[in-house]
Amino acid sequence: MTTTRRSFIKTLSAASALAAAPTLPGFAYIPNLKKISPNDKIRIATIGMGIQGNFDTMAALKTPGVELVAVADLYDGRLQHAKTAFGKDKSLFTTRDFREVLARPDVDAVLVVTPDHWHDHITIAALKAGKHVYCEKPMVQHLNEGKAVIDAWKKSGKTMQVGSQRISSAAFQEAKRMVQAGDIGEINYIESNNDRFSSIGAWNYSVPPDASTQTVDWDRFLGDAPKRPFDANRFFRWRNYRDYGTGVAGDLFVHLITGVHYVTNTMGPTRIFSSGNLAYWKEGRDVPDIMTSIMDYPKTAEHNAFQMVLRVNFANAGRINDVTRIIGNEGQIEFSENNLILTKKKLPIAPGYGGYDSFFTFTEPVQQEFVKQYDAKYPPDTRKAEPAKEVRFESPKDDDPHAKHFADFFKNVREGSQGTIEDPVFGFRAAAPVLACNESYFTQKVVNWDPVTMTQTNAGTKSPQKVMAKKK
Repeated sequence: MTTTRRSFIKTLSAASALAAAPTLPGFAYIPNLKKISPNDKIRIATIGMGIQGNFDTMAALKTPGVELVAVADLYDGRLQHAKTAFGKDKSLFTTRDFREVLARPDVDAVLVVTPDHWHDHITIAALKAGKHVYCEKPMVQHLNEGKAVIDAWKKSGKTMQVGSQRISSAAFQEAKRMVQAGDIGEINYIESNNDRFSSIGAWNYSVPPDASTQTVDWDRFLGDAPKRPFDANRFFRWRNYRDYGTGVAGDLFVHLITGVHYVTNTMGPTRIFSSGNLAYWKEGRDVPDIMTSIMDYPKTAEHNAFQMVLRVNFANAGRINDVTRIIGNEGQIEFSENNLILTKKKLPIAPGYGGYDSFFTFTEPVQQEFVKQYDAKYPPDTRKAEPAKEVRFESPKDDDPHAKHFADFFKNVREGSQGTIEDPVFGFRAAAPVLACNESYFTQKVVNWDPVTMTQTNAGTKSPQKVMAKKK
């Protein structure tokens, strides 16, 4: 029988016994396993040592007092590389089985940097085992998985951070300050894009020549995704496939949405609709390489109602300028991870007349009467617009959002706090619209969402992928 990821979590080895309770199958919650004083090292383990796993590990180790003690990955070459890259002067524990990492008493926190279809399960298992968790975005792969992660986090008492690190950049923090100060008035429209035009940018990552069923734990990688013969492309280019990833929305829209939610203090949209196609990268992937999504955000105590439009184009051979533009009735903020431009322009109170206007179509007596009434209603001081103003902000040269994001995580770990900049509630409120983008694209329907209760309000449309998985 092929073991699934669910049975991996539920059926523990003897090495995992310390994390199990006699009355519950699987991991028992171990809240407040131990306190970490300011002078103690925080010992971390990374589960998933691919591209982002390596970058996350390097960023995490920039925080003083953090030490890597273990890694898990399903490709032997990455375990060997980890020993060379991170274990030159010490013994680094490596394994294919993440449960062995969770069973180690010397691991305080884990970085979950796996394909998306494993995020929720490893995260929940880690929280139950008493580990603090840094989980890459998107936090979950499907809409119906978010609340279980949130519940596990709350019950555990542990610190958890979701990894969309751009919100820790100086430019995003300045954009938030400007919006909250009312520098652009009331927001009415937001647009954001993240285009690419390269094979690697389109996720066609290099595949090692030794990839095989001997060097890759293929069955464990599949978990409860549909069973199929070994395919190195699916393992090393997993973002190209719905079975394991979340497409352009889960890889890129999530950064854009996370940034907007952070800057505007919004909880999320109520309606989501997506359109797109597979235009260029037709090498076997089953997710679109072009997607545009429209989202309606309702009026709240924090902001007026606004519309947001997101776009990704992996075949953009033109000029690529990846920015987020927040537009209000008194100006706009255009920003990326490293810089920001505020353009402020406020209309005068008086509407004016003449030019391309109906005034010239009036008879002369009516024009005279109109001017008389206009002068009485709008004195001279109401007819002048404030001068247009442009303010530019450049992030400091040493600004490192990735390291700062981890620093916030470790600070809260030391303090015994669950109040990170991107906790699971925030993380799911950013991930849910992303996952709704995919559902809308594949079902060709509008997805209705309640951002307060974090519930799909047209829940009759189930994810075909999740339904397929449950039938297995």
